[in-house]
Amino acid sequence: MPKKATSFELMLPLRDSKTPAYRWLCAAVRGEILDGRLRPGTRLPATRDLAERYGLSRGTIVSAFEQLRSEGYVEGSVGSGTYVRKVLPDELLQVTRKADAQATPQRKQGRKISDYGRRVELFPSYAMRPSRAFRANVPALELFPTNLWAQITARRFRRASASFLLGCEPLGYYPLREAVADYLRTSRGVNCVAEQIAIVSGVQEALDLTARLFLNPSDRVCMEDPGFPGAAMAFEAVGAKVSAVRVDDGGMELPGAGLRATRMVYITPGHQFPLGITMSLTRRLELLKWARNSGALIFEDDYDSEFRYSGRPVPALQGLDRNGLVLFAGSFSKVLFPSLRLGYLVIPADLVNIFSAMISLTTRHATLPEQAVLCDFISEGHFGRHLRRMREVYAVRLSVLLEGAREKLGGLLEISEIEAGLQTVGWLCKGIDGETATRASAARGVEVFPLSRYCRGRAAREGLQLGFAAVDEREIRRGVQELAIALEEELRLKI
Repeated sequence: MPKKATSFELMLPLRDSKTPAYRWLCAAVRGEILDGRLRPGTRLPATRDLAERYGLSRGTIVSAFEQLRSEGYVEGSVGSGTYVRKVLPDELLQVTRKADAQATPQRKQGRKISDYGRRVELFPSYAMRPSRAFRANVPALELFPTNLWAQITARRFRRASASFLLGCEPLGYYPLREAVADYLRTSRGVNCVAEQIAIVSGVQEALDLTARLFLNPSDRVCMEDPGFPGAAMAFEAVGAKVSAVRVDDGGMELPGAGLRATRMVYITPGHQFPLGITMSLTRRLELLKWARNSGALIFEDDYDSEFRYSGRPVPALQGLDRNGLVLFAGSFSKVLFPSLRLGYLVIPADLVNIFSAMISLTTRHATLPEQAVLCDFISEGHFGRHLRRMREVYAVRLSVLLEGAREKLGGLLEISEIEAGLQTVGWLCKGIDGETATRASAARGVEVFPLSRYCRGRAAREGLQLGFAAVDEREIRRGVQELAIALEEELRLKI
């Protein structure tokens, strides 16, 4: 464990006037170590700083430190600093365990929390390990131009003003909102101006804001089945009722007559999650007409439509809307890198103020330095070049997956030839179960995800979600080989 230098002031308990100063200081520091507030390897403040803070002589501080050193709590010497020992004597460790056991007393009564607090659930985060075949929903992180990003960041901070350090308005850094509006108008066919753009931490925040602003308990939301669990979790956390609507080759079917009281529709028309279907133009127009007649809002999640490998680009559903029915959201996390946590929400003009007020009471605004860096990254053309490069890389990786599947997975898994996105779907053959296939694949170092977990009810057909963007061609070929072995073994067990 490396030593931890610190310049923090040491906060010690009040001194009893009857206790000699060096004994008080010795006992206080010893207590901080035993309670775990001073961790092993932590550097203690300089004797001069402690003497000045507590009005003691340096000799008193030195005497206390010498006593702690003799007892085995600290180590070091004059000129090199004093550190909490990395390995404490056994009897001290026993004292620490006793102190830890007493630090968290058990409550006899449960805490009272709100209805929202009882409904909200933990949304799984990315697995913190190197990517492997076939991790989905993750870009090629090893190919992101980190050096360029660092240069832009350094340049931004070299010229940072006091107002830059102060912050920005709730909807975000205005030059970035302009850049996003330009990009969406040109590349996604979205009708918007900068004033309609809200910079948020991602689509999940946009969903949460929208749910809390427009849904009351028992309001109904329609969404695709199978569909994105994070959306359902956001809606159900506010008490809304989620109705699953079947997806066919044209995208989500229209909600039936029994769902006319629907308050909101959540949809991924550009690249349906998780099946990868592109919603037909006819179905889009029918949905807009249905929403206009029923008074429902539409939340369009455009999570990874930047990456299209074949077919003509399909404009956003929002671009066809003439009645302010569609909220359009997207994220830079899947396009650039997940930890960036920046996305956007395009808001109908009459709803801008209410979203601004909501954000001002929650996050205040997205982190400004990263907004400014992203703005420069887009405005200087780096974003467009990165997208073009990644489309080429991902197209190659997809073709390697499809080729490998034809050679190794025939009769086991039928891969869907998608037109866009970071992942595809494999339909399991001969009655193989998705959950079983997932476990068998994991045992061979392959990461897949059963489609049944995205379904609100029983899955119409067993399948697996397979990502291809996050790993190189060699890893994809290994993954195909191991997946084939895993599925063959499962098939033998069924016979």
